[in-house]
Amino acid sequence: MPALPDVSVVIPTCNRPDLAVRAVRSALAQTHGDLEVIVVVDGPDDDTTTALAAVGDDRLRVVVLPERGRAPHARNVGAAEARGRFTALLDDDDEWLPGKIETQLALAAGSDATHPIVATRLINRTPRADSVMPRRLPAAGEPLSEYFTVRRGLFYGDGFIQTSTIMAPTDLFRRVPFTVGLRRQQELDWALRAVREDGVELLYAEEPLVLWHQDEDRERISLHNPYDEQLEWLRDNRHLFTPRAYAAFTLSVMSSMAAPGRAGRHFRELLTEARRHGRPGALDYLTHLQIWALPPAVRARLRDLVVGRRSAADNTTPAPEPVDVA
Repeated sequence: MPALPDVSVVIPTCNRPDLAVRAVRSALAQTHGDLEVIVVVDGPDDDTTTALAAVGDDRLRVVVLPERGRAPHARNVGAAEARGRFTALLDDDDEWLPGKIETQLALAAGSDATHPIVATRLINRTPRADSVMPRRLPAAGEPLSEYFTVRRGLFYGDGFIQTSTIMAPTDLFRRVPFTVGLRRQQELDWALRAVREDGVELLYAEEPLVLWHQDEDRERISLHNPYDEQLEWLRDNRHLFTPRAYAAFTLSVMSSMAAPGRAGRHFRELLTEARRHGRPGALDYLTHLQIWALPPAVRARLRDLVVGRRSAADNTTPAPEPVDVA
């Protein structure tokens, strides 16, 4: 058996051979080369397995599942297969910049935590613009549920975590698996559960080290709006949120999922949910109102305009709203 690698890279994929190969090549091109890449093919897929066989790198392993179980299950399978001390996640439609793993390992080595989770900023690439997410990193002592959910602007959020940015100890992924069957907010769900474990610290690399392709003409889980399923998840996991964060999530994320159908009962339902179980602020109410008042395409254009102006003023590249990409 060859020596164990420092990092195992887990890439779930299904019926997207060209994207899967692009993601694999970005992982194999890392400046820290002591890694293995495990592609978990979510159900029989001859085109993908053939394309991956042509990569020609012995650090690549392909695991083909007998039937489709979707990305959370595939990630859990990959973590079970991982041989490295750390596991880093990469979605098949994303890419890593070459220094990502090297930077993350250095941050992990400098942490006193027994289980450091290391995330990075990313470049959010849409047909309209590139922007950097998250806009800011967590403040000292800030509850992470509030960092991820509480907004400081009507058309965007500041805090963010995305699957392809995450590296964590492999045994943590095994102890805290991804929630199988959850279609939206998979990384938020995992992160909020993982940081409750003993010895866990969430760290961020300052620089953007992931390229997040938001091709709006391509099928994406993030474009699905399973409102009832997501509301059930939120209610079942209220303990993961502070009251402030619960209200912010309800009146932004849940509101953006309900508004396209324009069912008036959901407008009232979410207001009641936020007020009964959370602590809404004035900006949460305004966010809820503008989501229902403006069509998604109009909100997207306004968001880009507002973010662009802030970018010019700050000499940075701020991110658009990370929880409402429809």
